[in-house]
Amino acid sequence: MTMRTLDGRRFADMVQQGAAHLANNAKTVDALNVFPVPDGDTGTNMNLSMMSGAKEVKANASDHIGNVAAALAKGLLMGARGNSGVILSQLFRGFAKAVEGKQAVNSFEFAAALQAGVDTAYKAVMKPVEGTILTVAKEAARKAVEAAKKERDVIAVMEAALAEAKAALQRTPELLPILKEVGVVDSGGQGLVYIYEGFLAALKGEIVSAARAEARMDDLVKMVHHQSAQSHIHTDEIEFGYCTEFMVRFEPDKLAEHPFSEETFRRELSQFGDSLLVVADDELVKVHIHSETPGEVLTYGQRYGSLINIKIENMREQHANIVGKEAKTLPGVAKEEAKPYGIVAVVMGAGVAELFRSIGAHAIIEGGQTMNPSTEEIADAIRLANAETVFVLPNNKNIVMAAKQAAELSEQRVIVIPSKTVPQGLAALLAFNPAQSAEQNERAMTAALSRVKTGQVTFSVRDTTIDGIEIQKGDYMGLLDDRIIAADKDKLAVTKRLLDALIDEQSEIVTILYGEDATEIDVETVVAYLETKHDGVEVEVHNGKQPLYPFIISVE
Repeated sequence: MTMRTLDGRRFADMVQQGAAHLANNAKTVDALNVFPVPDGDTGTNMNLSMMSGAKEVKANASDHIGNVAAALAKGLLMGARGNSGVILSQLFRGFAKAVEGKQAVNSFEFAAALQAGVDTAYKAVMKPVEGTILTVAKEAARKAVEAAKKERDVIAVMEAALAEAKAALQRTPELLPILKEVGVVDSGGQGLVYIYEGFLAALKGEIVSAARAEARMDDLVKMVHHQSAQSHIHTDEIEFGYCTEFMVRFEPDKLAEHPFSEETFRRELSQFGDSLLVVADDELVKVHIHSETPGEVLTYGQRYGSLINIKIENMREQHANIVGKEAKTLPGVAKEEAKPYGIVAVVMGAGVAELFRSIGAHAIIEGGQTMNPSTEEIADAIRLANAETVFVLPNNKNIVMAAKQAAELSEQRVIVIPSKTVPQGLAALLAFNPAQSAEQNERAMTAALSRVKTGQVTFSVRDTTIDGIEIQKGDYMGLLDDRIIAADKDKLAVTKRLLDALIDEQSEIVTILYGEDATEIDVETVVAYLETKHDGVEVEVHNGKQPLYPFIISVE
Protein backbone atom coordinates (compact mmCIF):
# COMPACT_ATOMS: atom_id res chain seq x y z
CA MET A 1 0.00 0.00 0.00
CA THR A 2 1.34 3.41 -0.98
CA MET A 3 -0.02 6.90 -0.45
CA ARG A 4 1.14 9.71 -2.74
CA THR A 5 -0.90 12.48 -1.09
CA LEU A 6 -2.31 13.11 2.38
CA ASP A 7 -5.66 14.90 2.63
CA GLY A 8 -7.63 16.29 5.55
CA ARG A 9 -9.77 13.22 6.05
CA ARG A 10 -6.82 10.88 6.48
CA PHE A 11 -4.88 13.39 8.56
CA ALA A 12 -7.89 13.74 10.88
CA ASP A 13 -7.84 9.95 11.30
CA MET A 14 -4.13 10.18 12.15
CA VAL A 15 -4.89 12.73 14.87
CA GLN A 16 -7.65 10.60 16.40
CA GLN A 17 -5.49 7.48 16.36
CA GLY A 18 -2.50 9.33 17.77
CA ALA A 19 -4.62 10.78 20.58
CA ALA A 20 -6.16 7.40 21.37
CA HIS A 21 -2.82 5.62 21.46
CA LEU A 22 -1.35 8.27 23.75
CA ALA A 23 -4.41 8.07 26.02
CA ASN A 24 -4.04 4.31 26.31
CA ASN A 25 -0.39 4.72 27.30
CA ALA A 26 -0.54 7.89 29.40
CA LYS A 27 0.20 5.92 32.57
CA THR A 28 3.39 4.57 31.02
CA VAL A 29 4.50 8.09 30.12
CA ASP A 30 3.68 9.31 33.63
CA ALA A 31 5.86 6.55 35.09
CA LEU A 32 8.89 7.90 33.22
CA ASN A 33 8.86 11.24 35.04
CA VAL A 34 12.27 11.58 36.65
CA PHE A 35 11.18 12.95 40.01
CA PRO A 36 8.84 10.56 41.86
CA VAL A 37 6.59 13.31 43.24
CA PRO A 38 2.78 13.15 42.77
CA ASP A 39 3.03 15.99 40.27
CA GLY A 40 1.06 16.97 37.15
CA ASP A 41 2.62 14.17 35.13
CA THR A 42 3.79 14.41 31.54
CA GLY A 43 1.50 11.66 30.26
CA THR A 44 -1.55 13.27 31.82
CA ASN A 45 -0.64 16.70 30.47
CA MET A 46 0.11 15.48 26.94
CA ASN A 47 -2.99 13.29 26.92
CA LEU A 48 -5.35 16.11 27.92
CA SER A 49 -3.65 18.48 25.48
CA MET A 50 -3.88 16.02 22.58
CA MET A 51 -7.49 15.15 23.42
CA SER A 52 -8.34 18.84 23.19
CA GLY A 53 -6.76 18.95 19.74
CA ALA A 54 -8.53 15.78 18.63
CA LYS A 55 -11.87 17.14 19.85
CA GLU A 56 -11.42 20.31 17.78
CA VAL A 57 -10.50 18.25 14.71
CA LYS A 58 -13.60 16.09 15.15
CA ALA A 59 -15.77 19.21 15.38
CA ASN A 60 -14.28 20.61 12.16
CA ALA A 61 -14.30 17.63 9.80
CA SER A 62 -12.89 18.45 6.36
CA ASP A 63 -11.09 16.92 3.40
CA HIS A 64 -8.83 20.00 3.40
CA ILE A 65 -5.61 19.23 5.32
CA GLY A 66 -4.92 22.92 5.89
CA ASN A 67 -8.25 23.32 7.68
CA VAL A 68 -7.84 20.15 9.72
CA ALA A 69 -4.31 21.09 10.78
CA ALA A 70 -5.55 24.55 11.77
CA ALA A 71 -8.26 22.95 13.93
CA LEU A 72 -5.68 20.69 15.57
CA ALA A 73 -3.41 23.65 16.28
CA LYS A 74 -6.28 25.62 17.79
CA GLY A 75 -7.42 22.75 20.00
CA LEU A 76 -3.89 22.04 21.18
CA LEU A 77 -3.20 25.71 21.81
CA MET A 78 -6.26 26.17 24.03
CA GLY A 79 -5.98 22.79 25.74
CA ALA A 80 -2.22 22.79 26.31
CA ARG A 81 -1.29 21.77 29.87
CA GLY A 82 2.19 21.72 31.31
CA ASN A 83 5.44 22.27 29.47
CA SER A 84 5.04 19.08 27.45
CA GLY A 85 1.55 20.08 26.31
CA VAL A 86 2.71 23.56 25.30
CA ILE A 87 5.63 22.15 23.30
CA LEU A 88 3.26 19.69 21.62
CA SER A 89 0.97 22.58 20.70
CA GLN A 90 3.88 24.46 19.16
CA LEU A 91 4.98 21.43 17.12
CA PHE A 92 1.60 21.28 15.42
CA ARG A 93 1.22 25.04 15.26
CA GLY A 94 4.26 25.12 13.00
CA PHE A 95 2.95 22.10 11.11
CA ALA A 96 -0.36 23.88 10.51
CA LYS A 97 1.36 27.02 9.21
CA ALA A 98 3.31 24.92 6.73
CA VAL A 99 0.20 23.27 5.23
CA GLU A 100 -2.01 26.36 5.43
CA GLY A 101 -4.19 26.72 2.34
CA LYS A 102 -3.37 23.22 1.03
CA GLN A 103 -6.05 20.69 0.11
CA ALA A 104 -3.56 17.84 0.35
CA VAL A 105 0.21 17.42 0.68
CA ASN A 106 2.75 15.09 -0.88
CA SER A 107 5.50 13.28 1.00
CA PHE A 108 7.98 16.16 0.72
CA GLU A 109 5.43 18.72 1.93
CA PHE A 110 4.45 16.46 4.82
CA ALA A 111 8.08 16.10 5.91
CA ALA A 112 8.65 19.84 5.53
CA ALA A 113 5.62 20.48 7.77
CA LEU A 114 7.09 18.24 10.47
CA GLN A 115 10.30 20.26 10.23
CA ALA A 116 8.37 23.54 10.41
CA GLY A 117 6.77 22.30 13.61
CA VAL A 118 10.18 21.63 15.13
CA ASP A 119 11.40 25.09 14.16
CA THR A 120 8.36 26.71 15.79
CA ALA A 121 8.71 24.67 18.98
CA TYR A 122 12.39 25.50 19.40
CA LYS A 123 11.64 29.21 18.99
CA ALA A 124 8.92 29.00 21.64
CA VAL A 125 11.27 27.60 24.30
CA MET A 126 13.62 30.22 25.74
CA LYS A 127 16.32 27.72 26.67
CA PRO A 128 15.78 24.49 24.71
CA VAL A 129 17.08 21.39 26.48
CA GLU A 130 18.32 18.47 24.40
CA GLY A 131 17.34 14.98 25.46
CA THR A 132 13.67 15.94 25.64
CA ILE A 133 10.60 15.84 23.39
CA LEU A 134 12.27 18.60 21.35
CA THR A 135 15.18 16.33 20.45
CA VAL A 136 12.89 13.43 19.53
CA ALA A 137 10.77 15.68 17.31
CA LYS A 138 13.85 17.26 15.71
CA GLU A 139 15.50 13.95 14.81
CA ALA A 140 12.23 12.48 13.52
CA ALA A 141 11.63 15.51 11.28
CA ARG A 142 15.22 15.44 10.02
CA LYS A 143 14.85 11.80 8.99
CA ALA A 144 11.47 12.50 7.39
CA VAL A 145 12.94 15.29 5.25
CA GLU A 146 15.82 13.03 4.29
CA ALA A 147 13.49 10.19 3.33
CA ALA A 148 11.17 12.47 1.35
CA LYS A 149 14.01 13.40 -0.99
CA LYS A 150 13.91 9.85 -2.33
CA GLU A 151 10.48 8.56 -1.34
CA ARG A 152 7.10 9.71 -2.69
CA ASP A 153 5.10 7.49 -0.35
CA VAL A 154 3.75 9.40 2.69
CA ILE A 155 3.53 6.13 4.64
CA ALA A 156 7.21 5.40 4.04
CA VAL A 157 8.14 8.90 5.21
CA MET A 158 6.09 8.45 8.40
CA GLU A 159 7.76 5.06 8.95
CA ALA A 160 11.17 6.71 8.67
CA ALA A 161 10.13 9.50 11.06
CA LEU A 162 8.81 7.03 13.63
CA ALA A 163 11.87 4.78 13.43
CA GLU A 164 14.16 7.74 14.04
CA ALA A 165 11.90 9.07 16.83
CA LYS A 166 12.27 5.73 18.62
CA ALA A 167 16.03 5.75 18.11
CA ALA A 168 16.31 9.35 19.34
CA LEU A 169 14.20 8.46 22.37
CA GLN A 170 16.65 5.72 23.31
CA ARG A 171 19.51 8.24 23.05
CA THR A 172 17.91 10.78 25.43
CA PRO A 173 19.67 9.37 28.55
CA GLU A 174 23.00 10.16 26.91
CA LEU A 175 21.98 13.81 26.56
CA LEU A 176 20.36 14.31 29.97
CA PRO A 177 22.45 12.87 32.85
CA ILE A 178 19.47 12.74 35.21
CA LEU A 179 17.68 10.35 32.83
CA LYS A 180 20.71 8.08 32.78
CA GLU A 181 21.04 8.19 36.56
CA VAL A 182 17.43 7.13 37.08
CA GLY A 183 17.48 4.69 34.16
CA VAL A 184 14.63 6.03 32.03
CA VAL A 185 14.07 7.70 28.67
CA ASP A 186 12.47 11.13 28.37
CA SER A 187 8.77 11.06 29.19
CA GLY A 188 7.73 13.76 26.70
CA GLY A 189 9.70 12.07 23.95
CA GLN A 190 7.96 8.79 24.73
CA GLY A 191 4.60 10.53 24.52
CA LEU A 192 5.45 11.87 21.07
CA VAL A 193 6.49 8.39 19.95
CA TYR A 194 3.06 7.07 20.98
CA ILE A 195 1.41 9.82 18.94
CA TYR A 196 3.53 9.00 15.92
CA GLU A 197 2.75 5.30 16.33
CA GLY A 198 -0.93 6.20 16.15
CA PHE A 199 -0.25 8.34 13.07
CA LEU A 200 1.41 5.43 11.26
CA ALA A 201 -1.34 3.00 12.25
CA ALA A 202 -3.94 5.34 10.75
CA LEU A 203 -1.98 5.70 7.52
CA LYS A 204 -1.83 1.91 7.22
CA GLY A 205 -5.54 1.54 7.90
CA GLU A 206 -5.01 -0.07 11.29
CA ILE A 207 -7.05 0.70 14.40
CA VAL A 208 -5.80 1.72 17.84
CA SER A 209 -8.40 1.10 20.54
CA ALA A 210 -9.61 4.02 22.67
CA ALA A 211 -11.31 4.34 26.05
CA ARG A 212 -14.86 3.03 26.08
CA ALA A 213 -16.53 4.98 28.85
CA GLU A 214 -15.76 8.38 27.33
CA ALA A 215 -18.56 8.92 24.81
CA ARG A 216 -21.35 7.60 27.02
CA MET A 217 -20.28 9.86 29.88
CA ASP A 218 -20.02 12.93 27.63
CA ASP A 219 -23.66 12.50 26.65
CA LEU A 220 -24.72 12.16 30.29
CA VAL A 221 -22.75 15.21 31.40
CA LYS A 222 -24.52 17.31 28.79
CA MET A 223 -27.80 16.34 30.46
CA VAL A 224 -26.56 17.62 33.82
CA HIS A 225 -25.44 21.08 32.69
CA HIS A 226 -28.14 23.47 31.52
CA GLN A 227 -26.52 26.82 30.92
CA SER A 228 -29.89 28.46 30.26
CA ALA A 229 -30.77 27.98 33.92
CA GLN A 230 -27.77 29.98 35.14
CA SER A 231 -29.57 33.31 35.17
CA HIS A 232 -32.26 31.94 37.48
CA ILE A 233 -29.91 31.32 40.41
CA HIS A 234 -27.43 33.48 42.30
CA THR A 235 -23.74 32.57 42.43
CA ASP A 236 -23.88 32.32 46.25
CA GLU A 237 -26.60 29.67 45.95
CA ILE A 238 -24.23 27.16 44.34
CA GLU A 239 -23.67 24.67 47.17
CA PHE A 240 -21.07 22.48 45.47
CA GLY A 241 -18.77 24.76 43.54
CA TYR A 242 -16.44 22.49 41.56
CA CYS A 243 -17.49 20.49 38.51
CA THR A 244 -15.15 17.52 38.79
CA GLU A 245 -14.61 14.97 36.03
CA PHE A 246 -12.00 12.23 35.92
CA MET A 247 -11.37 8.65 34.93
CA VAL A 248 -9.80 5.85 36.97
CA ARG A 249 -7.84 3.21 35.10
CA PHE A 250 -8.11 0.11 37.28
CA GLU A 251 -4.92 -1.39 38.73
CA PRO A 252 -4.87 -5.04 39.93
CA ASP A 253 -2.92 -4.40 43.14
CA LYS A 254 -5.34 -1.68 44.22
CA LEU A 255 -8.39 -3.76 43.26
CA ALA A 256 -7.04 -6.60 45.41
CA GLU A 257 -7.17 -4.27 48.40
CA HIS A 258 -10.37 -2.45 47.36
CA PRO A 259 -12.57 -4.68 45.13
CA PHE A 260 -14.58 -2.47 42.79
CA SER A 261 -18.37 -2.43 42.93
CA GLU A 262 -20.03 0.21 40.78
CA GLU A 263 -22.97 0.43 43.18
CA THR A 264 -20.73 0.86 46.24
CA PHE A 265 -18.47 3.27 44.36
CA ARG A 266 -21.45 5.42 43.38
CA ARG A 267 -22.97 5.33 46.88
CA GLU A 268 -19.74 6.34 48.64
CA LEU A 269 -18.96 9.10 46.13
CA SER A 270 -22.42 10.58 46.65
CA GLN A 271 -21.35 11.86 50.10
CA PHE A 272 -18.98 14.32 48.39
CA GLY A 273 -21.56 16.30 46.42
CA ASP A 274 -24.38 16.10 43.91
CA SER A 275 -25.00 15.69 40.14
CA LEU A 276 -23.10 12.41 40.37
CA LEU A 277 -22.67 10.25 37.28
CA VAL A 278 -20.64 7.04 37.18
CA VAL A 279 -19.93 4.97 34.05
CA ALA A 280 -17.70 1.89 34.27
CA ASP A 281 -16.43 -1.02 32.21
CA ASP A 282 -13.86 -3.74 32.89
CA GLU A 283 -10.85 -1.44 32.59
CA LEU A 284 -11.90 1.97 33.84
CA VAL A 285 -14.57 4.11 35.47
CA LYS A 286 -15.44 7.70 34.60
CA VAL A 287 -16.91 10.08 37.15
CA HIS A 288 -18.73 13.39 36.99
CA ILE A 289 -19.68 15.11 40.26
CA HIS A 290 -20.29 18.61 41.61
CA SER A 291 -18.32 18.81 44.86
CA GLU A 292 -16.94 21.36 47.30
CA THR A 293 -13.90 19.12 47.96
CA PRO A 294 -12.61 17.81 44.60
CA GLY A 295 -9.32 16.76 46.19
CA GLU A 296 -11.14 14.30 48.46
CA VAL A 297 -13.07 12.94 45.48
CA LEU A 298 -9.85 12.30 43.56
CA THR A 299 -8.24 10.68 46.59
CA TYR A 300 -11.18 8.31 46.91
CA GLY A 301 -11.06 7.41 43.22
CA GLN A 302 -7.33 6.72 43.45
CA ARG A 303 -8.01 3.78 45.77
CA TYR A 304 -8.95 1.76 42.69
CA GLY A 305 -6.28 2.78 40.19
CA SER A 306 -4.55 5.65 38.43
CA LEU A 307 -6.28 8.95 37.70
CA ILE A 308 -6.47 10.15 34.08
CA ASN A 309 -8.35 12.85 32.14
CA ILE A 310 -8.92 15.03 35.21
CA LYS A 311 -10.91 18.23 34.77
CA ILE A 312 -11.96 20.52 37.63
CA GLU A 313 -13.88 23.72 36.94
CA ASN A 314 -14.92 26.43 39.36
CA MET A 315 -18.65 26.74 38.66
CA ARG A 316 -19.04 29.87 40.76
CA GLU A 317 -16.61 31.74 38.53
CA GLN A 318 -18.23 30.20 35.44
CA HIS A 319 -21.67 31.24 36.64
CA ALA A 320 -20.58 34.78 37.43
CA ASN A 321 -19.03 35.03 33.98
CA ILE A 322 -22.13 33.65 32.24
CA VAL A 323 -24.47 35.96 34.14
CA GLY A 324 -22.13 38.85 33.42
CA LYS A 325 -22.20 38.10 29.70
CA GLU A 326 -25.99 37.91 29.73
CA ALA A 327 -26.21 41.21 31.59
CA LYS A 328 -24.01 42.92 29.03
CA THR A 329 -26.50 42.01 26.30
CA LEU A 330 -29.40 43.65 28.08
CA PRO A 331 -30.41 47.19 27.02
CA GLY A 332 -29.32 49.88 29.44
CA VAL A 333 -26.85 47.67 31.31
CA ALA A 334 -23.38 49.22 31.31
CA LYS A 335 -20.25 47.11 31.00
CA GLU A 336 -18.24 47.06 34.23
CA GLU A 337 -15.23 49.30 33.90
CA ALA A 338 -11.89 47.49 33.88
CA LYS A 339 -9.61 47.88 36.91
CA PRO A 340 -6.08 49.23 36.39
CA TYR A 341 -4.57 45.99 37.69
CA GLY A 342 -5.65 42.38 38.11
CA ILE A 343 -3.80 39.41 39.57
CA VAL A 344 -4.39 35.78 38.59
CA ALA A 345 -2.86 33.00 40.69
CA VAL A 346 -2.74 29.23 40.17
CA VAL A 347 -3.01 27.45 43.51
CA MET A 348 -3.77 24.08 45.05
CA GLY A 349 -5.77 23.87 48.26
CA ALA A 350 -8.68 25.92 49.58
CA GLY A 351 -6.60 27.46 52.36
CA VAL A 352 -3.84 28.49 49.98
CA ALA A 353 -6.45 29.99 47.65
CA GLU A 354 -7.96 32.01 50.48
CA LEU A 355 -4.51 33.23 51.51
CA PHE A 356 -3.82 34.51 47.99
CA ARG A 357 -7.24 36.20 47.88
CA SER A 358 -6.66 37.86 51.24
CA ILE A 359 -3.51 39.59 50.03
CA GLY A 360 -4.81 40.75 46.67
CA ALA A 361 -5.37 38.03 44.07
CA HIS A 362 -8.44 38.79 41.94
CA ALA A 363 -8.85 35.43 40.19
CA ILE A 364 -7.84 31.98 41.40
CA ILE A 365 -7.30 28.93 39.21
CA GLU A 366 -7.52 25.68 41.13
CA GLY A 367 -4.69 23.51 39.88
CA GLY A 368 -1.03 22.81 40.24
CA GLN A 369 0.71 19.61 41.25
CA THR A 370 -2.12 17.20 40.48
CA MET A 371 -3.74 19.14 37.68
CA ASN A 372 -2.03 21.66 35.46
CA PRO A 373 -4.54 24.20 34.07
CA SER A 374 -4.83 24.53 30.31
CA THR A 375 -3.93 27.58 28.28
CA GLU A 376 -7.65 28.23 27.81
CA GLU A 377 -8.38 28.10 31.54
CA ILE A 378 -5.62 30.61 32.24
CA ALA A 379 -6.83 32.84 29.40
CA ASP A 380 -10.38 32.73 30.82
CA ALA A 381 -9.11 33.73 34.27
CA ILE A 382 -7.17 36.63 32.75
CA ARG A 383 -10.34 37.86 31.08
CA LEU A 384 -12.38 37.42 34.27
CA ALA A 385 -9.85 39.56 36.18
CA ASN A 386 -11.27 42.45 34.10
CA ALA A 387 -8.20 44.68 34.28
CA GLU A 388 -6.14 46.74 31.91
CA THR A 389 -2.96 44.98 33.08
CA VAL A 390 -3.07 41.48 34.52
CA PHE A 391 -0.23 39.81 36.41
CA VAL A 392 -0.23 36.00 36.33
CA LEU A 393 1.42 33.92 39.05
CA PRO A 394 1.77 30.30 37.81
CA ASN A 395 3.31 29.08 41.10
CA ASN A 396 4.55 25.93 39.40
CA LYS A 397 7.45 25.49 36.97
CA ASN A 398 5.27 23.28 34.76
CA ILE A 399 2.65 26.01 34.28
CA VAL A 400 4.88 28.95 33.32
CA MET A 401 4.90 28.11 29.58
CA ALA A 402 1.11 27.69 29.45
CA ALA A 403 0.71 31.02 31.26
CA LYS A 404 2.94 32.77 28.72
CA GLN A 405 0.97 31.17 25.88
CA ALA A 406 -2.29 32.38 27.44
CA ALA A 407 -0.79 35.87 27.72
CA GLU A 408 -0.12 35.92 23.97
CA LEU A 409 -3.79 35.12 23.32
CA SER A 410 -5.15 37.89 25.54
CA GLU A 411 -6.34 41.27 24.34
CA GLN A 412 -5.37 42.70 27.72
CA ARG A 413 -1.82 43.52 28.75
CA VAL A 414 -0.57 40.45 30.58
CA ILE A 415 2.66 40.09 32.54
CA VAL A 416 3.65 36.59 33.66
CA ILE A 417 5.74 36.57 36.83
CA PRO A 418 7.54 33.19 36.56
CA SER A 419 6.86 31.97 40.10
CA LYS A 420 7.67 28.27 40.32
CA THR A 421 6.35 27.60 43.83
CA VAL A 422 3.56 28.83 46.08
CA PRO A 423 6.02 30.63 48.42
CA GLN A 424 7.50 32.46 45.42
CA GLY A 425 3.98 33.45 44.35
CA LEU A 426 3.16 34.79 47.80
CA ALA A 427 6.41 36.77 47.91
CA ALA A 428 5.68 38.27 44.49
CA LEU A 429 2.11 39.16 45.46
CA LEU A 430 3.30 40.89 48.64
CA ALA A 431 5.73 42.92 46.52
CA PHE A 432 2.90 44.26 44.33
CA ASN A 433 2.11 47.94 44.82
CA PRO A 434 -0.97 49.33 43.03
CA ALA A 435 0.47 52.85 43.25
CA GLN A 436 3.41 51.90 41.03
CA SER A 437 3.60 51.43 37.26
CA ALA A 438 3.29 48.03 35.61
CA GLU A 439 7.00 48.06 34.80
CA GLN A 440 7.95 48.88 38.39
CA ASN A 441 5.68 46.13 39.69
CA GLU A 442 7.10 43.60 37.25
CA ARG A 443 10.62 44.35 38.43
CA ALA A 444 9.67 44.27 42.11
CA MET A 445 7.62 41.08 41.86
CA THR A 446 10.26 39.27 39.82
CA ALA A 447 12.99 40.33 42.23
CA ALA A 448 10.94 38.98 45.14
CA LEU A 449 11.14 35.46 43.70
CA SER A 450 14.83 35.19 44.51
CA ARG A 451 14.40 36.35 48.10
CA VAL A 452 12.47 33.29 49.21
CA LYS A 453 13.52 29.64 49.59
CA THR A 454 10.93 26.90 49.15
CA GLY A 455 10.71 23.59 50.97
CA GLN A 456 8.08 20.94 50.27
CA VAL A 457 7.29 17.62 51.89
CA THR A 458 5.49 15.03 49.80
CA PHE A 459 5.59 11.29 49.14
CA SER A 460 7.22 9.15 46.46
CA VAL A 461 5.01 7.44 43.90
CA ARG A 462 7.71 4.90 42.93
CA ASP A 463 11.13 3.52 43.84
CA THR A 464 14.15 5.40 42.51
CA THR A 465 17.63 6.68 43.32
CA ILE A 466 18.47 10.35 42.75
CA ASP A 467 21.68 12.14 43.77
CA GLY A 468 22.68 9.09 45.80
CA ILE A 469 19.44 9.12 47.82
CA GLU A 470 17.56 5.81 47.70
CA ILE A 471 13.83 6.42 47.70
CA GLN A 472 11.14 3.78 48.15
CA LYS A 473 7.55 4.10 47.00
CA GLY A 474 5.55 5.71 49.80
CA ASP A 475 8.57 7.37 51.42
CA TYR A 476 8.23 11.00 52.42
CA MET A 477 10.62 13.32 50.59
CA GLY A 478 11.96 16.76 51.41
CA LEU A 479 12.41 19.04 48.39
CA LEU A 480 14.49 22.18 48.63
CA ASP A 481 13.40 24.11 45.55
CA ASP A 482 13.86 21.45 42.81
CA ARG A 483 16.29 19.20 44.70
CA ILE A 484 15.41 16.15 46.81
CA ILE A 485 17.52 16.38 49.96
CA ALA A 486 15.85 13.85 52.29
CA ALA A 487 13.74 10.71 52.15
CA ASP A 488 12.35 8.65 55.02
CA LYS A 489 9.30 6.72 56.14
CA ASP A 490 8.90 9.30 58.93
CA LYS A 491 7.17 12.47 57.70
CA LEU A 492 8.32 14.59 60.63
CA ALA A 493 11.93 13.41 60.37
CA VAL A 494 11.99 14.56 56.75
CA THR A 495 10.37 17.88 57.67
CA LYS A 496 12.97 18.59 60.36
CA ARG A 497 15.88 17.79 58.02
CA LEU A 498 14.33 20.04 55.39
CA LEU A 499 13.98 22.91 57.87
CA ASP A 500 17.61 22.53 58.90
CA ALA A 501 18.66 22.79 55.24
CA LEU A 502 16.42 25.79 54.57
CA ILE A 503 17.27 27.95 57.58
CA ASP A 504 20.58 29.76 57.93
CA GLU A 505 21.89 32.77 59.85
CA GLN A 506 20.23 35.23 57.47
CA SER A 507 16.78 33.63 57.75
CA GLU A 508 14.18 35.79 59.49
CA ILE A 509 10.69 34.44 58.70
CA VAL A 510 9.49 30.87 58.27
CA THR A 511 5.97 30.39 56.91
CA ILE A 512 4.41 26.94 57.11
CA LEU A 513 1.42 25.91 55.00
CA TYR A 514 0.14 22.59 56.28
CA GLY A 515 -1.99 20.35 54.11
CA GLU A 516 -4.68 17.73 54.33
CA ASP A 517 -2.20 15.03 55.35
CA ALA A 518 -0.79 16.95 58.32
CA THR A 519 -2.45 16.52 61.71
CA GLU A 520 -2.60 19.12 64.48
CA ILE A 521 0.00 17.09 66.38
CA ASP A 522 2.26 17.14 63.31
CA VAL A 523 1.99 20.93 63.13
CA GLU A 524 2.61 21.38 66.85
CA THR A 525 5.66 19.11 66.64
CA VAL A 526 7.14 21.09 63.74
CA VAL A 527 6.54 24.45 65.45
CA ALA A 528 8.06 23.16 68.70
CA TYR A 529 11.12 21.97 66.76
CA LEU A 530 11.54 25.40 65.21
CA GLU A 531 11.22 27.14 68.57
CA THR A 532 13.85 24.84 70.07
CA LYS A 533 16.33 24.44 67.21
CA HIS A 534 15.84 27.72 65.33
CA ASP A 535 14.56 30.13 67.96
CA GLY A 536 15.85 33.19 66.09
CA VAL A 537 13.23 33.04 63.33
CA GLU A 538 9.66 34.28 63.31
CA VAL A 539 7.16 31.51 62.53
CA GLU A 540 3.82 31.89 60.73
CA VAL A 541 1.44 28.96 60.30
CA HIS A 542 -1.51 28.71 57.87
CA ASN A 543 -3.86 25.85 57.06
CA GLY A 544 -3.34 25.57 53.30
CA LYS A 545 -5.57 22.47 52.99
CA GLN A 546 -3.45 21.40 50.01
CA PRO A 547 -3.54 17.72 49.02
CA LEU A 548 -0.43 15.54 48.57
CA TYR A 549 1.95 17.99 50.27
CA PRO A 550 1.71 17.81 54.09
CA PHE A 551 4.00 20.83 54.41
CA ILE A 552 4.97 23.69 52.11
CA ILE A 553 7.59 25.90 53.75
CA SER A 554 8.73 29.39 52.89
CA VAL A 555 11.92 30.86 54.33
CA GLU A 556 12.86 34.52 53.90
